Amino acid sequence: MTPGTGSPPGTGPHEPFGSRLYAALDRFGPLCVGVDPHPELLQAWGLPETVDGLEEFSEICVEAFVGRVALVKPQVAFFEAHGSGGFAVLERTIEVLREAGTLVVADAKRGDIGSTMSAYAQAWLGRGSPLESDAVTVSPYLGFGSADPILELAERNHGGVFVLAATSNPEGGQVQLSTAADGRHVSQVMVDEAAARNAGATTLGSVGVVVGATLTDAPALGGLHGPILMPGVGHQGGTADDVRRLAGDCLRSVVPSVSREVLRAGPSVTALREAVSRSVEEFAFLRS
Repeated sequence: MTPGTGSPPGTGPHEPFGSRLYAALDRFGPLCVGVDPHPELLQAWGLPETVDGLEEFSEICVEAFVGRVALVKPQVAFFEAHGSGGFAVLERTIEVLREAGTLVVADAKRGDIGSTMSAYAQAWLGRGSPLESDAVTVSPYLGFGSADPILELAERNHGGVFVLAATSNPEGGQVQLSTAADGRHVSQVMVDEAAARNAGATTLGSVGVVVGATLTDAPALGGLHGPILMPGVGHQGGTADDVRRLAGDCLRSVVPSVSREVLRAGPSVTALREAVSRSVEEFAFLRS
């Protein structure tokens, strides 16, 4: 993998993540593309389910996506499954994307308490960490306050955090749609807590939420003032109409996240770029 030429205008690392993301969405369109080396995709691309196959898959994705999408989301689990060799590929993938000026959210879904959460914070958002990313996904379901170590480091280092609020897996509602003491759904509590962290942001706050595009019962997002990462479009059944319905008045804050819908076009770099262009065009209404 060969590094690129650095951050595009308006996306420098000394700007808050929310501001950098907002500029990238304006420049490249409203789309996050996953780097998900799922075994089925490796097989479809004619690659071995080994570290070498993982590396070739990632190199193709980097070539296809750099300078063409606002945000790239490596799915950490598929790298972690290959042990230290997989993490080494992930480190290089993140480094090359970021050096080329492409924003990276590590889809790690970390969640813990105290010193352990602080260690996760250093791993994914610490300056100079081999895994340093622009943002990371976090599970707040040990209580939103358990995420404070990573939220605090993100603020100091101008990074971003996407907290899982309302996920589209069938089991999610068991917790997320339960009722808090004040009568709100727990998923709404998570959105409201994230909104409180974004108070005073000038363009877009740096604490976002993850809300599945296939949901029928989702939290209100109007007061978030932060990015809304919306997986589930395309292969999982979510449509542009679903995104519009869930976003309401927050269209310009939404970042649809696609993975297999784009990746199944590989391994041709040209075909992957064409798939990206189709997805960007499908969601162009989010920036109009």
